Amino acid sequence: MMALMAAAATTAFAQDAVKEAKKLVSKGDFDQAVQMLTKAVTSSETTDKAAAWNELAQAYYGKFSAIQTAEMENKVKQQMVSYDTLAMNRSALEALKAALKCDEFDRQPNEKGKVKVRFRHANQPKMQQARLALINAGLYEYNHQNMDGALENWSLYLDSPTDPFFTGMEDIADVSKDQYRSEIAYYAGLVAYQKKDYVNAVKYATMAAQDPEKAADANEIMLFSKKETLKDKADSLQYLNMLKDLRKENPNEDRYFNLLMDYYTRANDQKALKAWAEEEIAANPQNKMAWALKGEAQMNDREWDNAVVSYLKAVEIDPTFVQCIFNAGVCLNSKAIDLKDELADKNTGGLTRENAEKVKAILAEAKVYLEQSKELDPYREKVNWAYPLYQIYYSLGDDAKASEMEKLVNSK
Repeated sequence: MMALMAAAATTAFAQDAVKEAKKLVSKGDFDQAVQMLTKAVTSSETTDKAAAWNELAQAYYGKFSAIQTAEMENKVKQQMVSYDTLAMNRSALEALKAALKCDEFDRQPNEKGKVKVRFRHANQPKMQQARLALINAGLYEYNHQNMDGALENWSLYLDSPTDPFFTGMEDIADVSKDQYRSEIAYYAGLVAYQKKDYVNAVKYATMAAQDPEKAADANEIMLFSKKETLKDKADSLQYLNMLKDLRKENPNEDRYFNLLMDYYTRANDQKALKAWAEEEIAANPQNKMAWALKGEAQMNDREWDNAVVSYLKAVEIDPTFVQCIFNAGVCLNSKAIDLKDELADKNTGGLTRENAEKVKAILAEAKVYLEQSKELDPYREKVNWAYPLYQIYYSLGDDAKASEMEKLVNSK
């Protein structure tokens, strides 16, 4: 009997705390009400959890509203009376969280299996204001380098419209009518990426990408997040396919091409690199970088003639593409070296006059491209033409120029 009486007293105390907190809220003593209700909402003795959470929402909203009113009065009267911005922002956040929790308990069936929502209708207009306040609250935290706080505010702003609490509020529930959504989603995704929270980075970047004006930047967050979480071949393939799809959808957007180039270069798979370069060339024959990449793959496979053709295709498109001009010369120089080894006498290592002329003809052709790269890049900022030119001048018997190149080679 005494145990039952003690349990009844504890339950009564928990419910009385909710009633007492309601009085405190009406008096404007919000902090004490919050302190009292924080215990009540987590107490197993509180039988009406929805009512307890509702009062907590009122306490937080009351504090938010009071500080917001003071802020507005400052602006209207052009006064400099201080107010607690951080407390105002935090109260808006906690008010909405408490209201959502209240609604979660409130829509649970009663002992008769019926659902009777009591608090939603009255709370909706208040929490609509609290939710809007989360935009500036997140910005405040972001500007004060609190990335956790920024993401918490913006996440709740973005996620809450799908909660049943906002049922019937078309302006919130219909996210297509939200003029701030894509902007906030972009920054939420960016903050999540900076925090290495790649799941939320992808989530919010996907939201932002629905806005054509934000799509390019948001897709970049999404792609970099996916890239950071690659674990196996399946992940890599998913990332690659996403990237290729974006490339096809946005053929004039260089960032996707650059990301694909980075992917294939890092993979160090010359066959795959060549195949992709050919896909790009088929889609746009004027893509100089695709021709350059095809030439690189062919060069690495020692397909000297094919590589030269590809490099010169890139040069046709851009006559100042010094890297491709240089590589064409290097390929021809390498071709000459291979031919010399192939034609050399097996015993003496020497060449007949006829074979020597064949080698020199290729070296002379290589010299043209390497000298051209020297003219375009005299300070060797993009390509280091000194050593291959030294090799060619030496092989062709031009001692003066070979000596000149040797000095440059030894100077660095």
